[in-house]
Amino acid sequence: MRQSTLFLRSAVAWARARTVMRSTCLAALLVVLAVPRHAAADADALWHIISDQCVPDQQQNQSPKPCELVDLADGYVVLKDRDGDTQFLVMPTARITGIESPAILAPDAPNYWDAAWQARHYVDERARGTMPRDTISLAINSASGRTQNQLHIHIDCVSRDVQAALREHASDIGTGWTPFPVKLSGHDYMAMRIDQPDLSHANPFFLLADGIPGAREDMAHYTLVAVGDPAGLVLLAGHASGIDNRGSGEELQDHACALAH
Repeated sequence: MRQSTLFLRSAVAWARARTVMRSTCLAALLVVLAVPRHAAADADALWHIISDQCVPDQQQNQSPKPCELVDLADGYVVLKDRDGDTQFLVMPTARITGIESPAILAPDAPNYWDAAWQARHYVDERARGTMPRDTISLAINSASGRTQNQLHIHIDCVSRDVQAALREHASDIGTGWTPFPVKLSGHDYMAMRIDQPDLSHANPFFLLADGIPGAREDMAHYTLVAVGDPAGLVLLAGHASGIDNRGSGEELQDHACALAH
């Protein structure tokens, strides 16, 4: 009888312990799931690739790897993004956190947007053909809409829906900032047209900061997208407004590049 009693007590204790362990594991799992993906990422990963690998490799071995290109004279790199077949990133070789950095609005600031537009041929190569201008987009996310604290401009295909909306409302887009008449990916954007074939004489950072009232003092909350059209480019500016809109213009891109098929 004594042995049975001891066995019963041990069984009860073990059951209670398992319940506690399950509760603890469940609580830990809920904590992990509650952490946003961008908060859990290594926010300096891109900077380490640039500063610890691409630039030293170019300087010491005349090889940009793991980047596709390291331009030391103009101070930028081109890197294949891990997401999607056709997505690339243009990033400064200098330590610049993002769209909110005063460095991008300095009088002598490099035009990283022009470098990104010229680098669109990398998308062509991965898509195995020259992509029409209005299939290519450039995007930079707001401070709250990004995962990395190194300025990076995404180069990739624009989504089919966005391309269709820009074509349909082309006549509504002028050379100054005006609200785009329909939502894009569920969010409001301002739009303007650049009547030039490239961005060599038009820096979207300055066009945003000087063209939308209050934007210069609030750059951290803005996202910018440039989409080619047959003769020029269309700029789209969005503004982060909370958890439902983190200001991620990358949402207008298609990392599966359906327009290439």
